[in-house]
Amino acid sequence: MPSITQLQYIVALHRTGHFGKAAAECHVSQPTLSSLVAKAEDELGVVLFDRRTKPVAPTEPGLAIIALAQEVLTAHERLVAAAAGADASGELVLGVIPTLAPYVLPWFLGPFVERYPRVQLTVVERTTEGIVDAIRALRMDAGIVATPLGESLLESRVLFYDPFYVYAEASSTMLAAGEVAVSDLDPAGLWLLEDGHCFRNQVIHLCGRHARKTLGTVRFEAGSFETLRALIDEAGGFTLVPESYARTLPPKTRLARIRPLAEPTPVREVSLVSHRACWKTALLDAIAALLRVHAPRCFPRERGAGEVLPIDD
Repeated sequence: MPSITQLQYIVALHRTGHFGKAAAECHVSQPTLSSLVAKAEDELGVVLFDRRTKPVAPTEPGLAIIALAQEVLTAHERLVAAAAGADASGELVLGVIPTLAPYVLPWFLGPFVERYPRVQLTVVERTTEGIVDAIRALRMDAGIVATPLGESLLESRVLFYDPFYVYAEASSTMLAAGEVAVSDLDPAGLWLLEDGHCFRNQVIHLCGRHARKTLGTVRFEAGSFETLRALIDEAGGFTLVPESYARTLPPKTRLARIRPLAEPTPVREVSLVSHRACWKTALLDAIAALLRVHAPRCFPRERGAGEVLPIDD
């Protein structure tokens, strides 16, 4: 029967779709990886990969075998960790969506490194779709994203709730009031983040799919809140921003240009999500606990009166 090493090579080849990339990932030569994958196929009596395709693709019977191989590898990792008492050590790959990464990471990275010096933490910035795909394929251990996702393979640890605010041009009538009703949000003046950001979908759900703000004949869909803010300062209009971003603005700017939305205040639920098969529960619990402790007090930890916006409209 195939060895653990052969199973690792099989899963790496499936993940990369390329013999050279899989070999580099496994720190072996390409001929070594290729020969051991072929040997595993002989031992199993199943052709796992169609080598004629580019990238290399699994065969239909190969898909089932590869899924089982991943389960075996996960169980093997758990066994080794339990024997070594290594719940608080090892590698952890964490994804964070761009609309949270600049604000959330500083809250817990320092305390985490100080408390868990034996953990090799890799943090990558990805869209929600990219994080979910990577966790499904077990290329990533967990992600900090807006939830709920409706993914049966994933489980969530809710961290906090992030209220929405209006950021508007200096002359906007919305700034005259202490708070803004959702019904007063005119989609014609709305600036949006580009496609791929779940925050964009939440804003569209709230404001509707109508005209978007343009500058002459140019329509912008920005990649960051800072870009949206610069566009609004130059061309007018408004956008919605989360509390996690709003609190980074200078106090004078926040007082002059930010207004809360009327109750029930729309919020995004922020969670740490992971595959249900993930065995690194101790490390994930540690990250969740640190985030709940170190997130500013202005973020509710439990769902209250706020309306949790769906990710897809």
